[in-house]
Amino acid sequence: MLHRNAALTPRARLRLARLIIDERWPVARAAQRYDVSWRTAKRWAQRYAEQGEAGMQDRSSRPHHSPARTPRPVVRKIVHLRWKQRLGPVQIGGRLGIPASTVHAVLTRCRLSRLSHLDRVTGEPVRRYEHDRPGAMLHVDVTKYGSIPDGGGWRYVGRVQGRRNREATAGRTGARSKTYEPQIGTAFVHTVIDDHSRVAYAEIRDDEKAATAIDVLRNAVAWFAVRGVTVERVLSDNGSAYKSFAWRDACTELGIRPKKTRPYRPQTNGKVERFHRTLTDGWAIARFYNSEQARRKALPAFLHHYNHHRPHSAIGGLPPITRLTNVSGQHSLGHPGYTPGARTPGTGRDPRGNAPRPGTVTPRPDAGPTKGAGPRNFPHGHPRCRRGSPNAEEHAIMRTDLIRKTALTAAGLAFTGG
Repeated sequence: MLHRNAALTPRARLRLARLIIDERWPVARAAQRYDVSWRTAKRWAQRYAEQGEAGMQDRSSRPHHSPARTPRPVVRKIVHLRWKQRLGPVQIGGRLGIPASTVHAVLTRCRLSRLSHLDRVTGEPVRRYEHDRPGAMLHVDVTKYGSIPDGGGWRYVGRVQGRRNREATAGRTGARSKTYEPQIGTAFVHTVIDDHSRVAYAEIRDDEKAATAIDVLRNAVAWFAVRGVTVERVLSDNGSAYKSFAWRDACTELGIRPKKTRPYRPQTNGKVERFHRTLTDGWAIARFYNSEQARRKALPAFLHHYNHHRPHSAIGGLPPITRLTNVSGQHSLGHPGYTPGARTPGTGRDPRGNAPRPGTVTPRPDAGPTKGAGPRNFPHGHPRCRRGSPNAEEHAIMRTDLIRKTALTAAGLAFTGG
């Protein structure tokens, strides 16, 4: 492998070898010119004579034969103990009578050196999946949060003041248990997330019954349809609402295939489970709320931030909405390689031969790039869209219309809206 002090790069090796083989230079003279040893020059000349230019690249330093390598039966025992019992190198080495360093080397080679790479239930390597298009699979689930009493919860005001706030809120609402304990209530957050794009939709309801879950599903399907996404499947756990006949009939009516995870396997529905953690850290307990109403009003702004602004590590550090910018193919307005609005330099005509529209300024061939020219991407929505704005749905629709209008106008077509 090359290092920063290497005397010869692959290109320099080729020049050195050609001097010796093609131009018949003496090995000592060629080595002196490139400031390398006679043995080095001779080695690259021989490789060039045998393999040509391909021989100038670095070779692997791995030996052809390793007689002291750990036998395969021992490797299988190490992997088995790691998978089934989740033991560390010291414990595995003690059982098999081999050094812990050898066990760690085997686990690293098998990519099992970290327990986070293994499934918690089966011990097998974690398997991840992702559907190839938006709407192919929706993940649905319900997460619960205790309501915040008037004046703030214990997490920010302390246990003593938090108890006082609970008592004051219960005195105002009159909600108490049989033992006269204050009851503040529970917020049931029904969450829906797209498997491919990670775009999320959520509603806060007062229960998690089948009728409520069905109503949320209908709203989510309509919400995704506005953004050009057709839902094909929905994956849920084995909660009572999702096992009901009403849920099955509602999915059939919507043309959706219902699917369920195996019992005690939340990893299958891991995308929505991970979103619950993000929802908790970014919205539910992210800051001080002086009432439950204040927290509920902040949910649309968080969802907008999550979908339009927050980088998602699973999709290359881009916001989830970027995977919904061309679902219906509205950007494909010509043959491959056609760029909407592109003009042939000096002619003012696009690749289809269309003349520019009246009032269009055609840049000179020697002019630099025009400000704002080229295909624009709006990962944050419409330019009027403000971070944390509660009008997330309106801005998303305006953003889609603006992209369509830009593309259709560049192609010389009329935009009718909607």
